[in-house]
Amino acid sequence: MANYQNIIFDIGNVIVRWSPEEIIRLTLGDAADADAHANQIFQSDTWQALNRGTLTEAQAKQRFADDTALSPAQLEALFYYIKQTQICLYGSVDLLRSAKEAGYGVYSLTDNVREIVAFLKQRYTFWSLFDGAIVSAEVGCLKPEPAIYQRLLDDYHLDPASCVFLDDKVANVEGAKALGMAGIPFTDAQQGRAELAKLGIVI
Repeated sequence: MANYQNIIFDIGNVIVRWSPEEIIRLTLGDAADADAHANQIFQSDTWQALNRGTLTEAQAKQRFADDTALSPAQLEALFYYIKQTQICLYGSVDLLRSAKEAGYGVYSLTDNVREIVAFLKQRYTFWSLFDGAIVSAEVGCLKPEPAIYQRLLDDYHLDPASCVFLDDKVANVEGAKALGMAGIPFTDAQQGRAELAKLGIVI
């Protein structure tokens, strides 16, 4: 069996909840077409630019003001709920802590916005558990582009064969596998723990 030494965690829907439809409903009310609005905001070039770090949150708000029908107050509410809805998922921080206490290297690889990461670091204690983190907005590339995985491997001198990557998106897991890591599509902490055990990682 492979000798895994490092466990790499996505953040959204692995450690904390990420629900665009919920964010829209909270911002615009239950009558809003949550799917359509979520696509308009979170699949937009503006949101991608935020994730790549080429726009600040303030610049993104201005673009959304120009490109959507949302009022300034609605945009303030949107970005409030973008952050406030990111609650820790049940069991996930325990899983992260267990992995670290068992002696594994624990890292984060996340498509994320600078202002959101700053909020998560301020609100929760889990970020300090990571031995290292790669945030898309800080490195200018997104999963599943090979460059973002390679950046993690290079910055922290990791052998891909020693790494297991957990992400809620299958495409991102496949991206990690393409560079020689093991990958687990994540649904919840209990399932993640069970899948790790299948690889010989009992924590």
